[in-house]
Amino acid sequence: MENIRTFLRTRRSIRRFKPDPVPDTVLKDILYTATYAPSAHNRQPWRFIVLTDPSAKKHLSDAMTEEFQRDLEQDNLTPDEVTKRVNKSRERINGAPVVIILCVDMSEMDNYPDERRRKAEYIIGIQSAANAGMQLLLAAHAEGLGGVWVCSPMFAQEIVQEALNISNMWEPQAMFLLGYPVEIPAFRGRKPIEEVVEFSISEEQAPYETDEL
Repeated sequence: MENIRTFLRTRRSIRRFKPDPVPDTVLKDILYTATYAPSAHNRQPWRFIVLTDPSAKKHLSDAMTEEFQRDLEQDNLTPDEVTKRVNKSRERINGAPVVIILCVDMSEMDNYPDERRRKAEYIIGIQSAANAGMQLLLAAHAEGLGGVWVCSPMFAQEIVQEALNISNMWEPQAMFLLGYPVEIPAFRGRKPIEEVVEFSISEEQAPYETDEL
């Protein structure tokens, strides 16, 4: 159990990768493991688009950074700051050996007549896809790879769909950059457990305690 705890607590967000390609067999194992995530009604609404070809990654990064630049300009940032952020985004996508776009497909989820339940169903579909995303990062960690969860596709869903020529039923939710890490970042502190958890326990029970890595 201690080894499992250590494994789970040593996953890091990796943004700089070695140029070494990820073997197809390793990549397929990671994706297969990701599909073991739990999902609402076991509908498994996650969908993955995998990019390893440099030209495909460049096409996606060009499309996304164009939209990103428009958003930054609306935020009244200086031209230098806009250029800096756009270039960093483009470099991260193009510099990752593997880029995976995580989508949710609601076509097999339940369809309710009322807005309240339709909204709830949509949310649990996204939650299901997010479960697969976390499972994917842990699977990559198990294979000795590093990865980072990037939310930018949420701000450019139609752009991503068009750039990748995918169905509008596949709604982009996140992007994962994967590869062999250049370095492992140091542990970043977590909020004390007392700030984020409430236990419904009797006063006689001892408070929960945990050790940080």
